[in-house]
Amino acid sequence: MNCQQLTVNSEPELINLKAQSPPEESAAAEARSGPQTRPAEERTAGGAESILRLTGVSKRYGDVVALDGIDLTLSRGEFLAILGPSGSGKTTTLRIVGGFITPDSGRIELAGRDVTNLRPNQRDVNTVFQSYALFPHMTVEDNVAYGLKVKRISRAERRARTGEALALVQLSQASKRRPAELSGGMQQRVALARALINRPSVLLLDEPLGALDRKLRDEMQIELRQMQTELGMTFMYVTHDQEEALGMSDRLVVMRDGRIEQSGPPAAVYDNPATLWVAGFVGASNRLTGTVRALDGPVEIECDFGLILGAIRHGQMCVGERVTAVVRPEHVAIVHERPTGTHNFIRVHIQEVLNVGSQLRCVAFTPGGLKLSVWQSRIDAGSAARPREEAWLTWSPEAVHVYPSGDGQAPQTQRS
Repeated sequence: MNCQQLTVNSEPELINLKAQSPPEESAAAEARSGPQTRPAEERTAGGAESILRLTGVSKRYGDVVALDGIDLTLSRGEFLAILGPSGSGKTTTLRIVGGFITPDSGRIELAGRDVTNLRPNQRDVNTVFQSYALFPHMTVEDNVAYGLKVKRISRAERRARTGEALALVQLSQASKRRPAELSGGMQQRVALARALINRPSVLLLDEPLGALDRKLRDEMQIELRQMQTELGMTFMYVTHDQEEALGMSDRLVVMRDGRIEQSGPPAAVYDNPATLWVAGFVGASNRLTGTVRALDGPVEIECDFGLILGAIRHGQMCVGERVTAVVRPEHVAIVHERPTGTHNFIRVHIQEVLNVGSQLRCVAFTPGGLKLSVWQSRIDAGSAARPREEAWLTWSPEAVHVYPSGDGQAPQTQRS
């Protein structure tokens, strides 16, 4: 058989942003230990300084594998988002880094120090949970300063740092109020200020915006990203919200069944999903299944409705093999006359046209009952299809990703 293979490099493109430590703390640390040369292994493959490293980390609960030997490195100042379905291991990863769960095997290093078996209060990390867990009897100011009080920081320094933290989250005017007097968004900012005031090496955020309504979540996404950029802090952010993960992070990690399925810049993960499973999980997609007819140039696929040409090939495939072509809804066009040529078009019946803010989302069905989606900008609304009419869908070969059909069934995607 004529078999060809294309290997796709999905290694992350790490971003080198430096977190700023207070000058007095840096000077004190150097005075205690002398000048330090950071070892080579504490730098990521891209040359950025690493702050957190997980090596071979595994965790089981009885017969359930929560984490299956994952390796993950964060560079200093990076905003890393972890995305995955329920049970994929994303929250377990965050809680292991935070010290709330002890791994069965593997190693966690923070700033070059092994913290695998240390308690949460012995690690230079702070966690912001979905439930803000504020002390209801304390004022906003006292909630934020609580961690410094436990560390026996002087009252004058507590007051100064608390004022800075509240100014950062724009809550200086609410310092004497109690949590019950605040909106959900304001409570979330108090929880952030309480975590940030300790100046952790890594801030862990476990679905921190999950309890907010959609509009407030959108506003807080922008504010949180701006805050992270201004502070130059390292964020590990766990979420099930794909828009949050894609829009806020420097790097996106997609998890499945306790493993990392793909890692890289958000745009790269969305535009070039490494596996059929990632293509189906991250964003919306249309799947068209057929048989490979030719592999010279773009993959030529014979489907029930006609021919598809796909320019982006993933993994090994052979002539005569079943494959799946994936096309994003925004790359599909609706036309009212049969396109010329021999490939990449299909006749459909438009069932619904949904007005979703700035987009029109069309739901269409082929004569064989295959459901397809088309997303159009409302700017193009004049040429949009109408419900219950016949039309044609068409797309470019450069918008088509082709995967061996078995890729959606298991995390291991490369075939020998």
